[in-house]
Amino acid sequence: MIRIGVLGAGGRMGQAIIAEVQAAADTWLAGGVERAQHPLVGTRLAGAHMGDNLVICANAAPLARDCDVLIDFSTPNALEEHLRAAEDARTAILIGTTGLTDAHHRRIDRAARDIAVLQAANTSLGVTLLASLVEQAARALDSSWDIEILDLHHRYKADAPSGTALYLGEAAARGRGAALDQLRLPPHGPATGVRRPGGIGFAALRAGSAAGDHKVILATEGERIELGHVAESREIFARGAVAAARWLAGKPPGRYRMSQMFGTAASLQAGGGLQAGEDAAG
Repeated sequence: MIRIGVLGAGGRMGQAIIAEVQAAADTWLAGGVERAQHPLVGTRLAGAHMGDNLVICANAAPLARDCDVLIDFSTPNALEEHLRAAEDARTAILIGTTGLTDAHHRRIDRAARDIAVLQAANTSLGVTLLASLVEQAARALDSSWDIEILDLHHRYKADAPSGTALYLGEAAARGRGAALDQLRLPPHGPATGVRRPGGIGFAALRAGSAAGDHKVILATEGERIELGHVAESREIFARGAVAAARWLAGKPPGRYRMSQMFGTAASLQAGGGLQAGEDAAG
């Protein structure tokens, strides 16, 4: 039985992950954590196993000591505290939080020296495979093909472009033999002038209750290719996160990726970060 703790337990994704953990025969909900001011702190976790008296708390450290894997779908501001709790307890952690900066990724690299860390902008199999197709297409087509990435999410999503859109942009940039920050275009408008050849553009839409739609458009004179993924519910991300936590439990220290869990080729993995056994820089 794999004991899983959920960080960000009061959010939409946190609630979906809790339900998935409870539904699986081989996972056990060890507890949940939210920020101290959250209205659900102190309330009983829905569906807790019979005999448990679990409530959502505001301290990740005790939970980290009482589980095999932490799943974090909280906020970037909470990442430092959650990584420190995981390091102190030597507990593996899956990070699904988006909106992370370069400083956050460097901090994750440092944590991966001591614990197993899987950081994913998206935990669905479909998006992992979509990224591989985007990379292949970008590699096959020259810079006369423009690349635009569109993401649609619910009205409450704060970061834009989404973490998944940036993940797909990184795949396209790898296909073109460059880093995304070299090819990323500013928002289109009169001030930006003519579109730069070879660049990668982004557009973000926020409306209604959309769980997450992503489309990568590769267009040239007279034709275009569209590659996309539609998330019909958050359950696909929760299911993938729990599967990844199951896979991560017991792994040696290192920074892992969803593509490793699914067995896709190394060339299709997300750029940056550590593989298991690699040394972190600074």
